[in-house]
Amino acid sequence: MNGMGDPGECIGVVGAATNNLRDVSLAVPKKALTVFTGVSGSGKSSLVLDTIAAEAQRLVNDSYPSFVRNRLPQLAAPEVQSMSGLTFTALIDQRRFTGNARSTVATASDVAPLLRLVFSRIGEPNAGYSPAYSFNDPSGMCPACEGLGTVVDIDVEALIDPEKNIDEGPVRFSQFRPGVYRWKRFAYCGLFDRKKPLKDYTEEEMDLFLYADQVKLPDPDPRFPKTARFDGVVTRMRDVYVKNRPSKISKPVREELDRLTEQRVCPECGGARVNAAARASLIEGRSIVDWTAMSVSELRRLLDGFEDARVEPAVAGIRRSLDALLSVGLGYLSLDRESSTLSGGEAQRVKIVRHLGSALTDVTYVFDEPSTGLHPADVQRLNQLLIRLRDAGNTVLVVEHHPQVIRVADHVVDMGPGAGSHGGLVQFEGTPAQLRESGTLTGRLLARPLRLTHAPRAARGEVLVSGASTHNLTGFDVSVPLGVLTAVTGVAGSGKSSFATEELPRQHPEFTVVGQDPLRGGVRSTPLSVLGVADEVRAAFSEASGLEPAWFSFNSKGACPGCRGKGYITTELAFLDDVATPCEVCGGERFNERALSVRIDGRTVADVLRMTAEGVAQLFAERDGIAAKMRWLDRVGLGYISVGQSLDTLSGGEKQRLLLAKHLSGVTDLSSERIVLDEPTTGLHPSDVDRINALFAELVEGGATLVVVEHNLRVVAEADHVVDIGPGAGADGGRLVFTGPPAALAENPDSLTGAALRIASGAAR
Repeated sequence: MNGMGDPGECIGVVGAATNNLRDVSLAVPKKALTVFTGVSGSGKSSLVLDTIAAEAQRLVNDSYPSFVRNRLPQLAAPEVQSMSGLTFTALIDQRRFTGNARSTVATASDVAPLLRLVFSRIGEPNAGYSPAYSFNDPSGMCPACEGLGTVVDIDVEALIDPEKNIDEGPVRFSQFRPGVYRWKRFAYCGLFDRKKPLKDYTEEEMDLFLYADQVKLPDPDPRFPKTARFDGVVTRMRDVYVKNRPSKISKPVREELDRLTEQRVCPECGGARVNAAARASLIEGRSIVDWTAMSVSELRRLLDGFEDARVEPAVAGIRRSLDALLSVGLGYLSLDRESSTLSGGEAQRVKIVRHLGSALTDVTYVFDEPSTGLHPADVQRLNQLLIRLRDAGNTVLVVEHHPQVIRVADHVVDMGPGAGSHGGLVQFEGTPAQLRESGTLTGRLLARPLRLTHAPRAARGEVLVSGASTHNLTGFDVSVPLGVLTAVTGVAGSGKSSFATEELPRQHPEFTVVGQDPLRGGVRSTPLSVLGVADEVRAAFSEASGLEPAWFSFNSKGACPGCRGKGYITTELAFLDDVATPCEVCGGERFNERALSVRIDGRTVADVLRMTAEGVAQLFAERDGIAAKMRWLDRVGLGYISVGQSLDTLSGGEKQRLLLAKHLSGVTDLSSERIVLDEPTTGLHPSDVDRINALFAELVEGGATLVVVEHNLRVVAEADHVVDIGPGAGADGGRLVFTGPPAALAENPDSLTGAALRIASGAAR
């Protein structure tokens, strides 16, 4: 399409050139479910997130009065000639919830206000109005932990060296070492003999040294600060480093504090967070603490038979929210679980639930791979939610690879043909049925049924996992074959990861887990640095210029003075998410002018960071250390990302594949390798999954043992062996459902994974 059309019927895009888009023009139908697909790095996100959603947000910000606009981040306009038909846009991405201990699944899904309302109306004895049941309100929070459920305090034994006197520095914390300001406060207070070891202090002296609180000093040394008030060491540490922990402290000081403090369950509320009155208020023998401690599925069953006309509308609202959480496969979560502990996929699904109850219509909802982490059975329920949003009069745009999501779309836009500079074009627009007949890479893969492994490779032995009981696992025994590819399957929350990434390596430590745990470094770390290549790149620029290597690091001498090497400026918006805008000094390059003045084959160090693995390997072809690791980056399916991309912008699956590339680049003998991977295909197009399958086959044929936790049926179908755990999630899971080859799993009537394999391996519909 040319991008023009009736703004009331479509969103028009003309000449989009954001990132790798190549003058893209199209018209996206409104009040329809449109899926954008294509290989990883083809331009889907550039079109949907960085162009359509970004421009809609910028226009909404521009609609505010100037007083408000001046306090909002100044968002740059996307690179596009014109757009039309935009509406208010809600972006529901996979960013995790911020590390706020006051946010739980109940508060994030908007169930908490309804729960509080029910208890404030019919709880006995009544604790008061609705806020009296909230751990985030002074009238309801536990006074000891202030609603956090835990208390952090000083480990006095770790802090104090009783063998030393004051002059020798008896406090094992650098901020109290001899000579510094805080040491002077007790050294010159006049209350203690500076030459006497602390072990010889009387009980009264030690109590004063540790716990004094604003004691007026009778005769302090002239060098004591003018306040003439003395706080004990523990009192001072609690005030400065525990109650009001500084947001900006050095890494060594933070590590010291972690060693000197301990977090434990609040002794007053036992972790319940709310005060005694809220805990004592009951409905049919259960408190609001009991309700939120249940899993979503348990509470939903409890409310099935609950009737009370006084609170029926509120209870009906709770049931709807719980049903929505169940429908996106989150029935295993407890409502009191902290939001910051949710994965990116779990966080995204909680955000979906919040929007389902909205009274707004004609909204554009943008989803970024919502099927991430979902079993095919859960994807079917996700589809129903997307359709509900559409049927409420909204426009739903979904960036997605999953065939099940593509099939239910009203309209599909296929981007490509390749990734990076090889992508950025619209390959197809039309219905899912037309896509399967289109001949594009996506269309061909959708039309082709999966082929199940009927002749699995022979194992070279096995290891026994006995009494598997981590988390919800029910104590089963199972053998894991060696020298083959084993897929561990089951619905989200069934216990797959508990088995493969915890129980298996605990019983057999020779297994190396390459998981999706956050990588250290964040914005300051890149794939180049994780792979250990960054130093070699800086050395190459150093040799070409005669400058020190530090000049080619955005963390050192080469940093832009405006953004200090970040490439952007962060605007903090109080309770809203922080917003980043490109640095005006370097334009996002991250480096200063001197660093950018040096070139290798016409490329600056900033140019190198924007390259993909293929480009870097070509530029440094004569440096084997760089080229070899770039080839591994490509082989694990990350050939589309920029090597200088910040780690905090990578998905969990991308980080895992990056760690796999790092691990494999250092392997010399595959026959001794036993590797566990947790959903490594997250975010991959089916064609990229086929490349990963080829890599897995190569590793296994080289002698390695691979155990892969997976929902992706393309991986499961080509595995040699499957361990299926379930049948459901949480308390309904944790049991061994099946073990054997995938062809036999497809015939198992008790397995949801088997049912999905039967459908996927049949004729494409």
